[in-house]
Amino acid sequence: MIVGEMIEKIIYNNNIIAIIIRSDFKKEGIEFFTPNEYSQQLAYMNHPAGYKIIAHTHNMVHRNVYFTLETLFIRKGKVKVDFYSQEKKYLESRVIKTGDVILLVSGGHGFTMLEQTEMIEVKQGPYCEDQDKVRFKTNKT
Repeated sequence: MIVGEMIEKIIYNNNIIAIIIRSDFKKEGIEFFTPNEYSQQLAYMNHPAGYKIIAHTHNMVHRNVYFTLETLFIRKGKVKVDFYSQEKKYLESRVIKTGDVILLVSGGHGFTMLEQTEMIEVKQGPYCEDQDKVRFKTNKT
């Protein structure tokens, strides 16, 4: 499988909607999938035994977050992801499965579990239920 098939970007009107990293992606070193301006960064790391990352702490840095980005780690199962524009127009769908990771960057999305599925979600917090999302009806089944 070539790298282009292992890393997929869903793009609409020159905006990235999502980035999918397939479970069989592999590369030496560090690979960042996100540009610096994203409020959530996503990277892959592959280091040999004995490699050390120097102990460190993180400084308090004020950041402005305007949109919630979500990262889903599919621990087990298979999920169909429907992608929508910010205007709630259906764009396309992809299936993600065990070991895949998806960063949801912009637009809308919906999910259908195709198998019993376990996921881990990471996003900025705190979660503000009444402000963070707008649910909408679709013609998708």
